[in-house]
Amino acid sequence: PMTRGVRLPTAEGSPGRSAATLPGEIRVRGGQAIASLGERVGLALSGASTHVLGSPRGVRRELRGNVTRVTSAARAHFASGILPGLRDVSATVATLRRACPDAESGTRCRADRSVDGVFDLLGHERVSFGSPIDWHLDPSSGMQAPRRHWSRISYLEPSVVGDYKLLWEVNRHQHFVTLGQAYAYSRDARYAVAFVEQLVCWIDENPPRVGINWASSLEVSYRAISWVWALQLFAEAPELTDEVLAIALESLRRHATHIGRYLSTYYSPNTHLTGEALGLLYLGTALPLFEDAPRWRTLGWNILREQLFRQVRADGTYFEQALYYHRYTTDIYQHALMLADANGWARDAAMWERTERLAEFLIHAVHPDGTVPLVGDDDGGRLMRLDALATRDARPTLATGAALFGRSDMRSIAGGAVEECLWLLGETGAAALASRPPVPPNGGSRAFVDGGFYVMRDGWDATSTWALIDAGPHGSLNCGHAHADALAIELSTGGHTVLSDSGTFSYTGEERAAFRATSTHNTVTVDGESSSVVGGLFHWRHVARSTTAAWAATPSFDYWSGSQDGYARLADPAIHERRVLFVHGRYLVVLDAIDAKAAHEWTAHWHVAAGLEVQRGGAADAQIVHPARDEIALLKLLVLGDGRLSVGPSWRSESYGARIEAPSFSYSSSGAGRQTAVTLLVPGSARSRALQSGEEGADVVGSNFRDTVVRRGAAPVLELSGVSSDAECAIVCRGVGDIAERIFLMGASYVVGTGPERCPVAPGALFSARLELGMWVAESDRARPSVQV
Repeated sequence: PMTRGVRLPTAEGSPGRSAATLPGEIRVRGGQAIASLGERVGLALSGASTHVLGSPRGVRRELRGNVTRVTSAARAHFASGILPGLRDVSATVATLRRACPDAESGTRCRADRSVDGVFDLLGHERVSFGSPIDWHLDPSSGMQAPRRHWSRISYLEPSVVGDYKLLWEVNRHQHFVTLGQAYAYSRDARYAVAFVEQLVCWIDENPPRVGINWASSLEVSYRAISWVWALQLFAEAPELTDEVLAIALESLRRHATHIGRYLSTYYSPNTHLTGEALGLLYLGTALPLFEDAPRWRTLGWNILREQLFRQVRADGTYFEQALYYHRYTTDIYQHALMLADANGWARDAAMWERTERLAEFLIHAVHPDGTVPLVGDDDGGRLMRLDALATRDARPTLATGAALFGRSDMRSIAGGAVEECLWLLGETGAAALASRPPVPPNGGSRAFVDGGFYVMRDGWDATSTWALIDAGPHGSLNCGHAHADALAIELSTGGHTVLSDSGTFSYTGEERAAFRATSTHNTVTVDGESSSVVGGLFHWRHVARSTTAAWAATPSFDYWSGSQDGYARLADPAIHERRVLFVHGRYLVVLDAIDAKAAHEWTAHWHVAAGLEVQRGGAADAQIVHPARDEIALLKLLVLGDGRLSVGPSWRSESYGARIEAPSFSYSSSGAGRQTAVTLLVPGSARSRALQSGEEGADVVGSNFRDTVVRRGAAPVLELSGVSSDAECAIVCRGVGDIAERIFLMGASYVVGTGPERCPVAPGALFSARLELGMWVAESDRARPSVQV
């Protein structure tokens, strides 16, 4: 009865209910519903759908006595800065000019467009919202969001508001910060005038509780954080009058009240909740003149601490399995730690340690160029935009992490992307970075077992070969930001992302389901089905479970094997098994198996990154090239199996709201019983110049090796180089003398070596150390054959 007639929007990550959580959820949701209903009744009784804050007359008692005295105190507090980079803005600007000499011109260019109401937002460039800015307009559709109580707006319906993400993005007011940065560089009054005019216009056009810009507490929070930053950067600007500042302070108080009242505790307890908590932390720190400020600050900090150990696993992985949101979470917690340190709060060692693990994961999980892989949803937003780098570029986060945690390895990956770090930490950040010269991380390949991410690499330079295997849980809560990507692989080599998942594109419409489908990821579909089945924009009807059977990382090779049960739901259950062997400096071998009884048609999908081209070879092979790179292919692909390889177009979305056509491979086969295919991925380095193939085997020839890859297929036994086995795939590594130095057997249950003994690959047997890998390794010292396990 409490929620009758009150709309509670579809959640992006609401948790499943249990006997333990239900009473608390009823209490919180019920209280929010009553508050929302009370607001609607109040608006109705007032006879007005809007309320304009045209003067400071409507503010609370903190501002009533002496507006000038109160605003002067607020201005002084803003000028003193709540973060190191804002405490002496002129010193920060001088530091930036030394470290990032091109930053000023880029910042002013973006600010100049913002003055005219033109923005680059998400995947859209040069988007105009008019002059004055229409804060309720979706320019991509021309639709106006309705101006009624926020709880009555179905913002997920494109027919009601258009693209709510694009509309919300401009209302985050992150361009206010850009205007403030430009003002700090130039003291040009145009930027201050634009900020004041747009701020007052927004407050007039978006009265509390009315309109889509109050419908998400996260959006309210991010907007408040932007205002806090902008007010600090413009604190000494004459254009920011006492009257305007008083109006802004009162609106920020209303922002804080709204966030605290409508926290996403049971609605989206993910980055929504932590982002809202960070907003309260910012507001409680920046606005001590309000009597509620200590409560906002304490509430925000307590939520952040609780959620850090709920949302971030011990290995540093984020529980939603969406790597873009992992980066979001890292930013949120780095800001929280910086606020705490800069304002003299006692250090929480456990929070620092867990946040450092968040950033450490990014060292390994990002592509060699620093971009976040397209695993799970990517909404294109940022907590804050302090530079002009692409939103998927995680190097600024790692630069800040390097300064906070004293990590030379983070500094190594971050490179020169230090502009954001310097705005946050100023001269302190510059000194911290200078004291930590870049040093490549220790070790190479890395397993994050809790999150199910396995990273293979053969080096740390920009041209190294890197692969990420996604074998973790489908997601968390209702898996709102997950994709049907069980056992998918992304791959970079030669300085480019080469094999990439397809991205997100949209949170609404038919494209939402299409971009989350298994067929848009580098993994396998069976009978045209997805491994997990969508049940709504942020829900799933069926979820695949992935299991890792083996992982080994050595100086010369990496090996992973696992399976997923997404197709066990079919009338004839099928299990997808995948094994991946990476021989460093040479190639990757991917063995896919579909284990079933009856007949199935299945397809292995491989999606090529946008901007690259495919050149077809024979019936089962092709190569991927960069249009501007003529000397050698980036990657050669060959499939050994009974099916057919085809090349065609598919969509790739590298930023929210934008998509581009790019090539893709699909290998399709059909049959009854257990079926296998072997995909050979050969980076086009100087050490892998040629690939020669036969029906069930291929030779990879480099300057100092000649290797052979064989698929067993229908034959009962594989025999090669003096070894006999039932392995489903064998790889023979040979040096310059054409002598077999190492043999890899994938999917073997026994092996017969150079002697007469038949050695089982089974628990407790001679090869038990390799048994759990499902792979047998034989090595020869050329002079005297030996077996090493």
